[in-house]
Amino acid sequence: MKKILSLLLCLALLLSLAACGQSGKSEPTVPETTIPETTAPETTVPETTAPVSHYPITVTDQAGREVTIQEEPQRLVSGYYISTSALIALELEGKLVGIEAKADKRAIYKLSAPELIDLPSVGTAKEFDLEGCAALEPDLVILPRKLKDAAQTLESLGIPVLLVNPENQALLEGMISLIAAAADTEDRAQALLDFTAAQEEMLTQTLAGTEAPSVYLAGNSGLLSTAGDAMYQSDMIRLAGGVNAASEITDTYWVEISYEQLLTWNPDYIILASDASYSVEDVLADPNLADCAAVKSGKVYQLPGKAEAWDSPVPSGILGAVWLASVLHPEAVTEAACTAIIDEYYETFYGFTYSES
Repeated sequence: MKKILSLLLCLALLLSLAACGQSGKSEPTVPETTIPETTAPETTVPETTAPVSHYPITVTDQAGREVTIQEEPQRLVSGYYISTSALIALELEGKLVGIEAKADKRAIYKLSAPELIDLPSVGTAKEFDLEGCAALEPDLVILPRKLKDAAQTLESLGIPVLLVNPENQALLEGMISLIAAAADTEDRAQALLDFTAAQEEMLTQTLAGTEAPSVYLAGNSGLLSTAGDAMYQSDMIRLAGGVNAASEITDTYWVEISYEQLLTWNPDYIILASDASYSVEDVLADPNLADCAAVKSGKVYQLPGKAEAWDSPVPSGILGAVWLASVLHPEAVTEAACTAIIDEYYETFYGFTYSES
């Protein structure tokens, strides 16, 4: 009996403790500690994109030929002084590995890129060194249009060739754009063309309404050699506010005339080529021209030639028109304005100051 009672008491005690554990009181709870998540800051990795190349490119040169250039040219050959000058203005002189003959005679090279003078020569348009040119392993060759046969031979060797023919202002600008497209330097070319366009606009506006005098432009070989209307020089005269005395000659380029013809034209001005083999004094003292209006008034001048021959279709040719305008119309285009334009051009595109050279 005692054992049964003991068991009952133990059971009662256990039930009592259980009841106390389920009373209304709740055990205190420890607040949860929230540990903020630590995340590494996002790192933006810049996208690396390869430069966009527009090669291979196919262009049409000034002989009407389609020329395909597979990659950006790194080794250039220029067989023509006009294209060589353009390459300097386009900041491509560092890629030249060969140029035309007699480079040491070009003042513009000495002033802006003297390293060109020591480059291998590929000859002239009359005596082009085809084998020497190919041996230079060029990526692109630029030649005058008359060297079509040489271009065909070089292209048969896998060397692309551009033929150029800058015989007037439009063709000169076309040549610059052509070379720029082939060598991937369009921005520089646009700056060069914009400079020329700005001077053309300036001359057009400044000279509007002025009287256009007659101008006879004499060639470098002799006084009686002149440029007809199809020549670049005729464009220069018109832009400078003059009229080419030889404009009636439309079926040829340079032409030899007689004293009688020159006296018949009776120009107001006679302008000598920058590299003429005779002088202003020779013309003024020529007894055959005693009755010529230009000689009688002393209006005989020679184009400057300290850097380049502006009376040829070089990229700086616009400066010939600016200079000539200052001679024909000094009240409209002053000498100071002319000097400032010339200096700006050479400082921008050739890296030297013309008035200080």
